[in-house]
Amino acid sequence: MKKIIVFIMIASLSLTSLPKLSMAVTPAHTTAASALAEAPASVNILTSRLDEIKNTDKSNLTSSEKRGLRKEVRSIRQQLREIGGGVYISVGAIILIVILLILFL
Repeated sequence: MKKIIVFIMIASLSLTSLPKLSMAVTPAHTTAASALAEAPASVNILTSRLDEIKNTDKSNLTSSEKRGLRKEVRSIRQQLREIGGGVYISVGAIILIVILLILFL
């Protein structure tokens, strides 16, 4: 029984220390900081283009021109989502967090 407890403690310690070591090797924070510094200017340009498209008179455009505008709007929205980032938590992760909170509290 004592061996099992020791093995569980060693496994938990190794699992908590290894991710920290792997994060220290990759300098990902430098590229993220440069992307965040660049983001506001490009966001302003993209949102102004979306406003221009929204305010245009589409009644006298051909169907191919309307289709092109729709494709442009979709691509701009996709770029804005990529720039914005965000934290997304799946339903499975939320359930796991709730179960762990119930067990520990």
